[in-house]
Amino acid sequence: MRCGSLAAHGRAPSVNFTRPGRPVIVAPTTVLNCPSHVNCGQKRASSVRVQSSIEFVEGITKEEAAKFDKIAASLVARLGNVQDHSPEDEDEDEELLPFGASPEEVAARQARLAQRRSTAGSGSSRSSGMGLSLAAGPDGYVPRSKRRRQIPDECLPKVAIVGRPNVGKSALFNRIAGAAVAVVYDTPGVTRDRLYTRAFWGDKDFIMIDTGGLMSDATRLPPDLRSEAMRSISAEGLPEAIERQAAAGVAEADTVVLLVDGKAGLQSGDEEILSWLRSNHPTKSVLLAVNKCDNAGKADEMVADFWGLGLQPHSVSAINGSGTGELLDEMVRLLPPPSSGEQDEDKDRPLAVAIVGRPNVGKSSLLNAIAGEERSIVCDMSGTTRDAVDTRITLPDGQRLTLIDTAGIRKRARVADSRDGAEAISVDRAMRAVRRADVAVLVIDAVEGITQQDFRLSELFASEGKAVVVVVNKWDRVDPQLWTVEKMAENVRTQLRHVSWASVVCTSAINGRHVDDVLEAVLEAGAQHARRVPTATLNMVLKEATQWKSPPSQRGSGRKGRIYYGTQAGTRPPSFVFFVNDEKLFADDYRRYMERQLRDNIGFPGSPLRLFWRGKPKRDHRTRPSSASSATSASS
Repeated sequence: MRCGSLAAHGRAPSVNFTRPGRPVIVAPTTVLNCPSHVNCGQKRASSVRVQSSIEFVEGITKEEAAKFDKIAASLVARLGNVQDHSPEDEDEDEELLPFGASPEEVAARQARLAQRRSTAGSGSSRSSGMGLSLAAGPDGYVPRSKRRRQIPDECLPKVAIVGRPNVGKSALFNRIAGAAVAVVYDTPGVTRDRLYTRAFWGDKDFIMIDTGGLMSDATRLPPDLRSEAMRSISAEGLPEAIERQAAAGVAEADTVVLLVDGKAGLQSGDEEILSWLRSNHPTKSVLLAVNKCDNAGKADEMVADFWGLGLQPHSVSAINGSGTGELLDEMVRLLPPPSSGEQDEDKDRPLAVAIVGRPNVGKSSLLNAIAGEERSIVCDMSGTTRDAVDTRITLPDGQRLTLIDTAGIRKRARVADSRDGAEAISVDRAMRAVRRADVAVLVIDAVEGITQQDFRLSELFASEGKAVVVVVNKWDRVDPQLWTVEKMAENVRTQLRHVSWASVVCTSAINGRHVDDVLEAVLEAGAQHARRVPTATLNMVLKEATQWKSPPSQRGSGRKGRIYYGTQAGTRPPSFVFFVNDEKLFADDYRRYMERQLRDNIGFPGSPLRLFWRGKPKRDHRTRPSSASSATSASS
């Protein structure tokens, strides 16, 4: 990684050893786009004309200056604050030479392998971690790590999985996706919102859509599942919302997989769903998959009852993966080709925004207000959202966002004592969504105020290094005589001290008030999270900060802290490395002072900062007596 102005100019600055002292900032030969907060009077003309904006005058050679940026980058990468890139996958289809091949054949094979490695695309294929992987595929499989160009998700064909509750739709969805994307639990009604993920089989990519169980009346379920379903899917308005989500997934799909339960046999609900598909979507191809056929010897007997539906049944097992290859072969054959459109894999990825908070604070309502559609189910029942629902939107200016709606996060003790066994899995999915997001939107109930759980969530965001936007929802229910926007923002920053730098927006998601302000704050926080500051500007701020407040001195010894050089070594979050004489001389209060100076002079609203202090390596004095004794013996 090449960081700082040294790498940008291509050569090190001139060195002047005529006088000692701290690093002095002098005006560069080119015009510096200095921000308004920096005193541009410092850029007055100087007798020393150098290419870089930094002149080292304290025994730091140009070789040491070049090493500073490399050391800073390696330090931040080692501490996990720079996104590391996976190594290029090795080609598994390398040809083998027969025993006793001639040297010419060996040399030709080595040349082919070298050319293949030099032209291979960068990237790494995902490992499923679920036992059986579907990445093997039929003949002609092309690893995703070798594909130079990737088709956008909106251009790929879509496949929707529908069926009754508790037939294994989410398990099959995870099996085909090769990852645990959806929440799987042995209870009807776990899946409520529709989920999307990118999958592939052979050399063909497609989008999988997981939907909720299509059954509004939970009393029609078997007796052993009826009690759980009555509590899960029979809330007022919730079954109709689940069916609307499933209908929306089927409407945009090119192929539909009707999943049935092989152990339960043919049910009237299966016939109703198939009749609904034929009447409302007669042009869509439908595949019949009979799940839970774990025993291959009894598979033919289990699928015998389903021949009466008029479709060829495919016996599959989402648990062990048997039969999924034949189902995917038939599904890929029915899928239409992707629409035109290609994009580079190196193109900037969409800004990932995770909407997190306690249960029933309005996270799904905020997502629907930003997306402009009913993307997530909104219900008065606490804990409606189970999965981490990804929604991709494109703004009018071309900016792409991935909004992640998460389940409500309660305290660990309450989750452990909950009767809902799927809640712990939902909380784990929410935590994963926070880790893969760039910006975390913390939603707070304006009526209830800030709770201890909100404080813990803000502490989690700060430790993960995420940009944060605090949204105070349900602002329409607050008494305007008691609270104002400025007073609420000050109260939030005081109580959530770990994210005191976060932007605060008061909104009412259900009415759509100030939703644009939330989106504007998210975009600003994401831009600051990926911002890089020129090394010259950073060192100007450091010099001015040390002039206002000198580094502390150590009591007794009289040693004084000195800052030699500063550079930004990474982004997301912005990470800075300060090279000093001894990092132990800088107490926590002075480090906080330096962070405040960076925020006051450079900015970074809504984004955390990482400051690393690196001292000089200690010299080994044990070799000096031996050198002196050898010199004495030589003189004698």
